[in-house]
Amino acid sequence: MKKLFLMLLLFNLQFSFAQEINSVSGFISGEGEKLQLANVHLTGTKYKTVTDSLGYYNLENVAVGNYTMQVTSTGFKSITRRISVVEGQNVKFDFDLEDNENLLNEVVVSGTLKPVKRLESAVPVEVYSPIFFKKNPTPSIYEALQNINGVRPQLNCGVCNTGDIHINGLEGPYTLVLIDGMPIVSSLSTVYGLSGIPNSLVERIEIVKGPASSLYGSEAVGGLINIITKNPMNAPLFSADVFTTTYLETNVDLGMKFNPTKKSTTLLGINYFDYNQVIDKDKDNFTDVTLSKRISVFNKWSFLRNDNRLFTIAARGMYEDRWGGDVRWEKKYRGGDEIYGESIYTKRGELIGSYQLPFEEKLMLSFSGNVHYQDSRYGTTSFIANQKIVFLQLTWDKKIGRNDFLAGIANRYSYYDDNTTATKEAESTWLPGIFVQDEITLSPKSQVLLGMRYDYNSIHGSIYTPRVAYRWKKSENTIFRFNAGTGFRVVNLFTEDHAALTGSRDVVLKSNLKPEQSINANLNYIQKINFTNGTFIGIETTAFYTRFSNKIISDYETDPNKIIYDNINGYAISQGISTNIDVNFPTGLKMILGATVLDNKNVENGVSERPFLTENFTATWSVSYKIDSLNLLLDYTGNVYSPMNLPLLSELDPRSPKSPWYSIQNIQFTYFGWKNFELYGGVKNLLNFTPKQNNPFLISRTNDPFDKNVQYDSAGKVLVTPDNPYGLTFDTTYVYGQNQTIRGFFGLRYTLR
Repeated sequence: MKKLFLMLLLFNLQFSFAQEINSVSGFISGEGEKLQLANVHLTGTKYKTVTDSLGYYNLENVAVGNYTMQVTSTGFKSITRRISVVEGQNVKFDFDLEDNENLLNEVVVSGTLKPVKRLESAVPVEVYSPIFFKKNPTPSIYEALQNINGVRPQLNCGVCNTGDIHINGLEGPYTLVLIDGMPIVSSLSTVYGLSGIPNSLVERIEIVKGPASSLYGSEAVGGLINIITKNPMNAPLFSADVFTTTYLETNVDLGMKFNPTKKSTTLLGINYFDYNQVIDKDKDNFTDVTLSKRISVFNKWSFLRNDNRLFTIAARGMYEDRWGGDVRWEKKYRGGDEIYGESIYTKRGELIGSYQLPFEEKLMLSFSGNVHYQDSRYGTTSFIANQKIVFLQLTWDKKIGRNDFLAGIANRYSYYDDNTTATKEAESTWLPGIFVQDEITLSPKSQVLLGMRYDYNSIHGSIYTPRVAYRWKKSENTIFRFNAGTGFRVVNLFTEDHAALTGSRDVVLKSNLKPEQSINANLNYIQKINFTNGTFIGIETTAFYTRFSNKIISDYETDPNKIIYDNINGYAISQGISTNIDVNFPTGLKMILGATVLDNKNVENGVSERPFLTENFTATWSVSYKIDSLNLLLDYTGNVYSPMNLPLLSELDPRSPKSPWYSIQNIQFTYFGWKNFELYGGVKNLLNFTPKQNNPFLISRTNDPFDKNVQYDSAGKVLVTPDNPYGLTFDTTYVYGQNQTIRGFFGLRYTLR
């Protein structure tokens, strides 16, 4: 009996020892860095753990057998692998995760001014990483946004090619642009604020569709774009991205990291763009694309402080020289009436920073400032403008029980002067504000957010902007969110509408423009579907409704020589539904599909009319396929737009009153078989679409750009003559899409970590 007992005891000890040494361990990394808090799970079992600060994981006492291991980490694609655990052995598996640019679990800050997982935010926020924009390389983030559902870069001038960003069909002045959460302010920033920032220095871009003035104040009427730059501590030592096209557009992005002291790290980024080819494929003797030289320098500092308090400061300077017009134009003709040209010199400087005050309470002081100087000639029309804006904000972040408070005070000073008759003297305005927000956790599955902001404009007086949001988490994979809020925008017409600056029309203000206001409601639905074979599908659908009062509308039709601006005598509505679908297959195939149905209208004196340059339907797609055996990545991107109303000059104008259905499609091949290098190339505008294909001309009367041979009757109406059979004047506002034909591109990226 004793011998039997000893034998059983020895067997149990041996079995226990074997169980202890049956383990699975290794390192998890992503984008060249070890990942902390990555989740490791043997699916269908109790064996799970997270990685430590060195990216190391260890599953102990794993029973012998075959398993499916799943590794997930915020911001990266999940990965699964079949493994076998053998008795008495420590099985080692290392994983290198790929970035997932549109993962639903991204951490976002734009919705509530504080870091929160995207799925846990009561406010819907879309997130895009630089890898998303690499699928169709462009010389600026402004152009790259064409691949985002519901977001469209809109050209406003057929000669100077300036433009703005439309979100859900709303014009650029309704889009607030921020860098690291600080407003760049004024709609010029949708062009200049999104140009010249190297993609390699961008951590991610967050987009909020719908009013957000309760947190951000003026300009956040229709939505916001927040460019989050990399923390210098985590940036690569050196990065370079250089590409050119068959149009000979050349773009250079450089990024460098330095450690001047033990407690400081600085990140330097340089962007240079050059396009100097006069191309006239539509044979109207005017440039198809504006010629441009641009240089931008971006410098960001991060400082180590006690208790990990935040202190970052960044500065950016940009200079651009661009011109378009008659192919014979030279700088000696600038401002004259001999050869027509539109020449724009732009100087811009920005300063942005955040400093956490040295108190136990979480108090954050944030600031931004920008100086914008523009010297332009639109034919003989001179536009010289000087704008200075300073923004200062102090926020207090506090959690008390189920309440997560955020309160703040802000102030903005704006100075603006130009040489137009509409600005008789320089304008200086103050816009102080105070806001409070409370995010209340009602249960583990539901939360409500309440917010209120009060601003006082030195010209327009008091403005109130409330906000409410509700989030219900039905399950881990199903989430509903409801948001309602208001937005407002104080007006400075000449910094916000480039059409007002073209030399082809005079500007008329019918009255003193009032600040625009909006009220919005949207319902957001998210569904995640995970399949056992590793396939992931994410579906996000949003139904939205926005109603504007005091909306500023531009009248192109009453007089072909004028743009008449006035507040609407009624209201305007933007409503619709938008859907994004993310599909990831374990085979290396990834698809991002989006579609938006829009119903935008201005209702004035009981008459409903769709605004110019507003589509009813838009769709975007990005299809990627990775072939690891060949070190090759294939990206196919594109968009499609439904017809838009276009401004005509007269009933005889032969140009189409609507744009056609059109699509811009691109393909790219990337080779990543060399260490630290990526070689890429492809074709843009595969269908070779240009607006000229459906019209006899785009710019009217390029043969007489100064209207020297235009005749008028006593009422100022253009007369039909043999030289002017359609009764037109020179006009550049008939434009809805880029005028570049099919073209190839080739580039090289290098990253040293």
